[in-house]
Amino acid sequence: MLNITVLVSGGGTNLQALLDAQSRGEIQNGQIHCVISSNPNAYALERAKKAEIDTEVILRKTFETAEQYDQALVELLKKHDTDLIVLAGFMTIIGRAVVEAYPNRIVNVHPALIPSFCGKGYYGLRVHQAALDAGVRITGATVHLVDEVCDGGAILMQKAVEVRQDDTPESLQRRVMEQAEWKLLPQAVSLICQGKIQVQNGKAIIKE
Repeated sequence: MLNITVLVSGGGTNLQALLDAQSRGEIQNGQIHCVISSNPNAYALERAKKAEIDTEVILRKTFETAEQYDQALVELLKKHDTDLIVLAGFMTIIGRAVVEAYPNRIVNVHPALIPSFCGKGYYGLRVHQAALDAGVRITGATVHLVDEVCDGGAILMQKAVEVRQDDTPESLQRRVMEQAEWKLLPQAVSLICQGKIQVQNGKAIIKE
């Protein structure tokens, strides 16, 4: 059974999707063990407390350098015996120390079909605004492993979502979450916990 730590910064809707999937028995061989927030006021912390899950808060501004922050985060993850890290709306960039401590064991969900609308500066509503500005007919979500490249790492799962002519960034964001993010993230986490994903030459192979 793998210990899962979820990193959050905001409302925690993706965390809730994971908690709901866990309560339904859909995350096999894994258990959410801890929730760490970069924001002391994140509602995600309340979601974790309601589920009786340990919480921690670590603020970037309390550290002089990014390297010090990364090292403190690694120590906190180890304190909770973390096997797998899930980034669920975590707004602080994690650095080399964290990636090297947990190679191919950090998962992120991005609200677009990578390699579209991803990389530095593409987060939150900005992603959906970019999709609307480009006039694409479909967008979606991607669950991927995390490496040192922003929104890099092997792609695990993707799901397409229709873009409608009357969409706003907010309406598109909601549909992408409901139809893609909340479904893909628990599925991908379960596959990893079951040992069904291998990375070969930078690509993820899902074993049947």
